[in-house]
Amino acid sequence: MAHHGNTPAAWTGVTIILIGFVIGGIGMIIDQWALFWVGVALCPIGGIVGKIMQKMGLGAEPASSSSH
Repeated sequence: MAHHGNTPAAWTGVTIILIGFVIGGIGMIIDQWALFWVGVALCPIGGIVGKIMQKMGLGAEPASSSSH
């Protein structure tokens, strides 16, 4: 069964990355470069958190290689 990315790991990772983009964008708009770099740092953290959650069993199961 395909989850199409609809798993807790995917949602958490994407949410953290989205928050990072928003924070970074706000930092650029208000000319606060420290805030921008916090947003930049959150983007890879979101990917790492998503991968850790996937390894904990909260991601999609690997697709089986058997053909039906």
